[in-house]
Amino acid sequence: MAQRLWDGAASMIGVTEKHEFLVSMVDGTLAEENFRYYVIQDALYLTDYAECFRILARNSGVSQSDSDRLMAFAKGAEEDEKELHRSFFKDWKITGADKAKAMPNTLLYTSYLLQVCSTRSHAEGLAAMLPCMWIYWHVGKCMLKLREELDKAGNRKAVPAYDAWIDLYASEEFEKEVKDYIGLVDQAIADADEETIAKMQEHFNMTCRLEHMFWDQANSLMDWPELKSSSSSS
Repeated sequence: MAQRLWDGAASMIGVTEKHEFLVSMVDGTLAEENFRYYVIQDALYLTDYAECFRILARNSGVSQSDSDRLMAFAKGAEEDEKELHRSFFKDWKITGADKAKAMPNTLLYTSYLLQVCSTRSHAEGLAAMLPCMWIYWHVGKCMLKLREELDKAGNRKAVPAYDAWIDLYASEEFEKEVKDYIGLVDQAIADADEETIAKMQEHFNMTCRLEHMFWDQANSLMDWPELKSSSSSS
């Protein structure tokens, strides 16, 4: 089942759950500039992530109930998760986010998802989409545990925005959504041959890696390189 995919990427996930960006969110030392950058890039990401759910929902052979569920996931990504982002934009008076450009790892990640969901099998598309939800739930739980430990020791600077992010992804409501989606992947694996499952694992591993790179990008405030033509003199 889907646990097989998770186990195949366990070492990468173990590194990601301790990512500097996430840990510094918990202890309150993450610079506001880095979180703003992340929130804007994540909002851009969610637009394409929602479109991938819609692509999967329209695949031939997908039952009406599964199609409806995938469309609901698209709606959740665009409305529920983005609502948190909009609250950050309002609280921090962030303007022009709708005109922001996708940074390198954002574009790499969304392009990969769109390519897999548009050109590969339905099962492969489902697997490629899973790490985003599952890892967010997992790290949300890890961050909540760390937050409780730091609070108990009195070693944390509380930042409301960061706590709101942790509370969303560690919530029972989000857990239910993730488990519902895992159920779709479980069924796809049950119906798949070993060759297809191997491809699902490949996509799952890749998007686990891209999740880590997405936080790397925010941690370093990555930007596109400025390309300048060199002038030569004779």
